[in-house]
Amino acid sequence: MFAQAGADVIFSYSSAKEAAKQVQAEAGKHGTRVEAFKADAGKHEDNRKLVEFCIKRLGRLDVLVPNAGIWNVEDLPIEKMGEKQWDEMIRVNLKSVYSVIHFAVPQMIKQKSGKIIPISSTAAQRGESFHTHYGASKGAIVSLVKGLSTELACHGILVNSVAPGWVATDMSNPVLHTKAGQKMAASVIPIGRPATAEEIAGPILFLASDLANFINGEILNVNGGSVLCG
Repeated sequence: MFAQAGADVIFSYSSAKEAAKQVQAEAGKHGTRVEAFKADAGKHEDNRKLVEFCIKRLGRLDVLVPNAGIWNVEDLPIEKMGEKQWDEMIRVNLKSVYSVIHFAVPQMIKQKSGKIIPISSTAAQRGESFHTHYGASKGAIVSLVKGLSTELACHGILVNSVAPGWVATDMSNPVLHTKAGQKMAASVIPIGRPATAEEIAGPILFLASDLANFINGEILNVNGGSVLCG
């Protein structure tokens, strides 16, 4: 959708090389530069290389969307949650956001402009029973957005977040494709279904556009009405 709107895009992937190639080919049909870059978003050095690659290839960095994330399908009570499980969730969901922003901000300060749009979750605002490490990682993103929005505004950099609810992607489909998952989605989401990836990408694109030039520090909830946050 960014390429369709006329943007050059660099996106990262960790292991799904063939899927990344497919996205690159499809998005490239719109006539802009679209390139995939292999990087583990939870590794500081990989994010440095990603941002340097982007600036080298495009010459600038106008929009950053930190959206790496994992989620465990099985319920995990806190007394059974091991240190390894906690650390991996925080590494991928939270450290990745801090890390890529850390390397991107100097370029945006140099340009005196930029949009940063981390992806949080409705779980950030209501909590997530039996997935508390996920909720905690996403809640920290909300706090990070609030702090960075005031810290970076003087440099012409706006920071907002999109907070999805259930979305039919590879991460959520193992739950959503079960009978229990379908029943849950139909009952807890007033619209009656999970979002599509495009229905989350649209609000992200809006926040990146000139239509949102006076929005800063906001959490845009996109959840079909399932969690009504002020």
